[in-house]
Amino acid sequence: MKTAYNTFKVALLGGLSMLLLACASGPPKPDVDYNQSYDFSQVRSVAFLEDSGSVAGDNPLQLSDIQKDRVDTAIRHALSLKGIALVEDAAEADMLISWHLLTQFKTDVQTYDSPGYMGMYYGYNRYSLYNCWSCRGMSTEVSVRDYTEGTFIVDMIDPEMERSVWRGVTHSRLTGKQLQDQSRYNEAAEVIFAAFPPGSGVEGEE
Repeated sequence: MKTAYNTFKVALLGGLSMLLLACASGPPKPDVDYNQSYDFSQVRSVAFLEDSGSVAGDNPLQLSDIQKDRVDTAIRHALSLKGIALVEDAAEADMLISWHLLTQFKTDVQTYDSPGYMGMYYGYNRYSLYNCWSCRGMSTEVSVRDYTEGTFIVDMIDPEMERSVWRGVTHSRLTGKQLQDQSRYNEAAEVIFAAFPPGSGVEGEE
């Protein structure tokens, strides 16, 4: 149990960066959903929701301020490419933005056939020309691996409705590798916000 906890502890420390970078390195596009009746054309500024950057799920740790700042900076960068400014005062923002990370322990079970083998000794009998004395047929092997899945969620919230009108979701296995290159975070955020506002890019379709 202690070994499993330590493994997860290392994974979570670098997990957020790897979860974001999964988008930039080619894996699945973010799943996107939005309110189709909402008018996004007037969105020119956004501000972070007060509780943005939370972590929940199978997680005994919290993200550091440094890690949160990297994500916030990446989001600011991606939105600026859309002509949307990130402002400090929520009262001046057209929309609010919130991101959070969910973690969940999972187990991957895979089965596969293992080829048989033959021994080097053969004998003769009256029923067949040769008889293998050391043979084994095909067998089934089972591989079990525990891992932590991270789900990175970004919500764009209408301040008057106080409801999310756009959501982007990315799933990835968390690893223990930590990356500090801000440009890699920026690239990942660009992929997540490629579908914002709706109609401006890929909207989560395969």
